[in-house]
Amino acid sequence: MEAEEQLIERAKRDAGAFGELYERYVDRIYNYVYYRVGAHADAEDLTARVFYRALGHIRAYRQRGAPFAAWLYRIAHNLVANWHRDRARRREVSLEDAMEVAEKREGPERVAERNETSRVLLAALRTLPAERQQVVILKFTEELSNAEIGKIMGRSEGAIKSLYHRTLIALRAELIKRGVSA
Repeated sequence: MEAEEQLIERAKRDAGAFGELYERYVDRIYNYVYYRVGAHADAEDLTARVFYRALGHIRAYRQRGAPFAAWLYRIAHNLVANWHRDRARRREVSLEDAMEVAEKREGPERVAERNETSRVLLAALRTLPAERQQVVILKFTEELSNAEIGKIMGRSEGAIKSLYHRTLIALRAELIKRGVSA
């Protein structure tokens, strides 16, 4: 596999090379966006916009000690923030997004319970400020280290550790407020 720095330089001249960058990062960016917006269609749209914007600005991209993924996450973060600002408080949820396909041996009660748990957790997560949501998503869905998260968010590893700790305390308090034992 080609080194990231060389692939980025090639992508500045060749859209095919950018396609390789897309393949490397699309799932991670989609997951990040999905957990911030909660709807598959919106996550797909925003993910496409992230890569469209990245393609449009790839020639201006410069290595500054942070990985290429950090640049993509920052673009995603900005687009998600704009998306939330533009949305009305009340959003529509499609039936497709609200339903989850059950395993054959799993009863409807278990599926409903799991869906409710996910709904409550995501609702509690969305009450947190955007940077705290970002820390939780990068930590749990992307399984990134504090150092990697720090590079993405432009903070020190210690600052991320502290923010993460405060975020978990706030999330626990929100879940307790919602009647969920943490």
